[in-house]
Amino acid sequence: MPKGYTIVRVDVTDPEAYASYAKLATEAIKKHGGRPLVRGGRFEAVEGAARARNVVVEFDSFEAARAFYFSQEYQHAKTLREGAAAVEFLLVEGV
Repeated sequence: MPKGYTIVRVDVTDPEAYASYAKLATEAIKKHGGRPLVRGGRFEAVEGAARARNVVVEFDSFEAARAFYFSQEYQHAKTLREGAAAVEFLLVEGV
């Protein structure tokens, strides 16, 4: 079965509020079986616009990634991120 991934690109505007979000989001990721593959770190934008922070999390399936995103735990965490970051959040099916 193909894996599911979240791909998130972020520009943090309020580090303190974002840290609160990240703590709860990490707990929700673990609860839903997610495995972080990329979380911050060095990057190079070779085409297109970049954001300062990039995160990729692997789940057992697209459905599991989707269940994580729409879970009560993550939706609660997401409210802490509002106004603290500009975000692009994708759910992707892959290998």
